[in-house]
Amino acid sequence: MREWWRDAVIYQIYPRSFQDDNGDGIGDLRGIARRLPYVAGLGVDCIWLSPIFMSPQKDMGYDISDYMAIDPLFGTMADFDDLIATAHDLGLKVITDQVLSHTSDQHEWFRQSRQNRDNPKADWYVWADPLPDGSPPTNWHSHFGGPAWEFDPQRGQYYLHNFLAAQPDLNFHNPDVVDAILETCKFWLDRGLDGFRLDTVNYYVHDAQLRSNPPAQTAPQVMATDLYGMQDNIYNKSRPENLDFLKKLRLLTNQYDDIMMVGEVGEGGQKAIRLMGEYTEGDTHLHMAYSFAMLGPEFTPEHLRNCIEGFQQGAPGGHPSWSFSNHDVPRHVTRWADHAVSPNDLARLTCAMLMAFEGTIGIYQGEELGQTETVLTYDELTDPPALRYWPGIKGRDGCRTPMVWEHDQPNAGFSDGTPWLPVKDPQKTCAVDLSEADKGSTLHFYRDAIAFRKENPALTIGKTAFLNLAAPLLGFTRHCAAQRITCVFNMSKDPQTLSLSGPATIVGPHHARLEDASLVLPGNGFAYLSHDGELVLSA
Repeated sequence: MREWWRDAVIYQIYPRSFQDDNGDGIGDLRGIARRLPYVAGLGVDCIWLSPIFMSPQKDMGYDISDYMAIDPLFGTMADFDDLIATAHDLGLKVITDQVLSHTSDQHEWFRQSRQNRDNPKADWYVWADPLPDGSPPTNWHSHFGGPAWEFDPQRGQYYLHNFLAAQPDLNFHNPDVVDAILETCKFWLDRGLDGFRLDTVNYYVHDAQLRSNPPAQTAPQVMATDLYGMQDNIYNKSRPENLDFLKKLRLLTNQYDDIMMVGEVGEGGQKAIRLMGEYTEGDTHLHMAYSFAMLGPEFTPEHLRNCIEGFQQGAPGGHPSWSFSNHDVPRHVTRWADHAVSPNDLARLTCAMLMAFEGTIGIYQGEELGQTETVLTYDELTDPPALRYWPGIKGRDGCRTPMVWEHDQPNAGFSDGTPWLPVKDPQKTCAVDLSEADKGSTLHFYRDAIAFRKENPALTIGKTAFLNLAAPLLGFTRHCAAQRITCVFNMSKDPQTLSLSGPATIVGPHHARLEDASLVLPGNGFAYLSHDGELVLSA
């Protein structure tokens, strides 16, 4: 039987910003549970919850101080159990973020580890002596700025942190750490989770020899603040030993029915696509992986084709997951605005594209409303990189502002209190109630497009064959034994016309028309074409 996740649509919920039911301005588990009928009504298969575990919230929950406790900000363990039950009753699977590469510096493991060099957990984190001149052990940089090493005077050593200094990296070369991490994962599987989204999945293992990274192989097109991008990060992440841990994690999940793991591969370009393949090849590692390859500024047919074909060719036995937005990048309707006739036109185009891609699809809360990035002032920020490097780096707060439910309610129905991030008027125009009332809204389009994907086996189990179309057109055929659908997308503002070699019918959601033997695509136009046999499209 085909596993549920192979052609699933996964809906990411950022708990802080979805629904606040206790009035403290921060979303919570009860709020999420109350809104789940809306999510189920989209036709998605699964929800992914960003971290809800005990945390000082230095990095909004990605700094965990207790892997097996719910943070009171979000509710109780009983609230979590109720959410799982509600989701399952609605036919939704539930996965949560597992942040395994690092903990909070407030975690009991780290409190013990930093006491001295001979305690039982002394080697649970990555510690190293200073170089003779007192400088850090390697030249590695932190993603959030500055060196990836923090000196701890209590131990007289540096510890590794790939992100904030308050997020020390665990030492996965220590088998006791591996066993402890696996135990935390088992805890949540036993409570009924359907799987995990594994944060920074290629960061678990560091180079045991602590070798410094060489310069980037090509001159990085980055700002001076992005020191990380100026190195070829071959020793601080994506180590081959990483696969050994993934095998152990897969053995754990194989003890349960219908579990899925999707890993976030923190790499760019074709290296990301290659790692996606390595991490999902066969049945001994992850079930699937995604990267930031489609989460950046590049929006061209060539780029998207290279991502998909690169995965097909590099990992014929692997399984990909594709998305255009998440909690770490500017919303794609804003990010790709230069290519848009209007935000809603771009939102519909990109939705139609995602629902035609082979693999598993991820959408981020508010994306289905055509939500845009929120413009914030410095005093409204909470994101550590933005606070440190403003205005050179705008940070991630703009994509994390609260969900908008009822446009005429305080804070658009998100909270009766003061929201942790503001709800602004441009975002309220996308509110769920307004979108529900407008049958031509992006929300209704997403529902129709998700339903169309599920109703057509070519789009769920079909293989992909690209058409050789010139930019700005992207085209490919999805085909299986039962069906053949050709998908064509105009990734520009300018109208395009293609000649067809034979008869075809436009099916499903579309923004195009057939005239005689031609397909006419307005700016940001798209169409799914049903046809028998081969169909050639030409300019």
